[in-house]
Amino acid sequence: MVQVSSPTVDSVLLERIDAVPALAGRTAVSDLSGGLTNRNIRVTTPEGTYVARLSSPESALLAIDRVNEHANSRAAAASGAAPAVIAFAPEVSVLVVDFIEATTWGNADVLHPANAGRLADVCRQLHAGPRFVNDFDMLRLQPQYLALCLERGFRLPDRYLDFRPHVTALSAALAVRPQPTVPCNNDLLAANILDAGDRLWLIDYEYSGNNDPFFEVGNLWSEAAGTPDDLGRLVAAYVGHPSAALTARARLWGLMSKYGWMLWASIQHGASDLDFDFWSWGMEKYDRAVAEFDGPDFGRLLEEVRSTD
Repeated sequence: MVQVSSPTVDSVLLERIDAVPALAGRTAVSDLSGGLTNRNIRVTTPEGTYVARLSSPESALLAIDRVNEHANSRAAAASGAAPAVIAFAPEVSVLVVDFIEATTWGNADVLHPANAGRLADVCRQLHAGPRFVNDFDMLRLQPQYLALCLERGFRLPDRYLDFRPHVTALSAALAVRPQPTVPCNNDLLAANILDAGDRLWLIDYEYSGNNDPFFEVGNLWSEAAGTPDDLGRLVAAYVGHPSAALTARARLWGLMSKYGWMLWASIQHGASDLDFDFWSWGMEKYDRAVAEFDGPDFGRLLEEVRSTD
């Protein structure tokens, strides 16, 4: 989820890397920026260059299943949208994938009009690939996160529980014209998109699962803090034509993602000992969610998502 610079590779991490046969004979290691639920380390061996993803014990608390992540990473690679999986060593919590020479995107790249078609192409490639081994639904994950926050007394932002009726209405509206689920990354923040020049790659399958494809599009737009026009362009590129109903669907899913990921931040704020301001990170999303829940477009979106173009 959160992307930060990582500290130097220490001896404990090197021991875990050396426990993976595929990384034997390493000739160089260097840290890569990455998420807080894993460490990403570039490892060079005589056979090639790879990324070793070392997961942390916090994964289970955040509903991350590393066995599922491995299986889904293999399926994503088979689709052609993700790097090849080289090895998985669950006993030391290390997943190894091919290193891709590419530029990591920022939010401006996600929202640039010239990139809408490229994003749509790689998302469709992933979505048309082999099914994943599990499902993902923010409407189910958010209540699980909320129960954990309430049970452990983790901090909730002001008015968080006041929006439960809005979520009920949102869920009912989305259910009127359900979409077939497809394999989704479900965490397409800009830093999980690599640009190799001739093509894009999608990485990091911690939260992957079969899901409504318009959650993928809406979450991608939400993470980049785009405008409604930005979302309309992404949806049109994905489906091949403008669609008010499907843009409303993606926007409602983007709203639900902001509301749900706020609780991810609450859990991290309450449980993690990492030196990172999870609360502010989550509140940036939550404040945008509140503006949409309270704003003039919410009721219209509930109607549009029920309609046909």
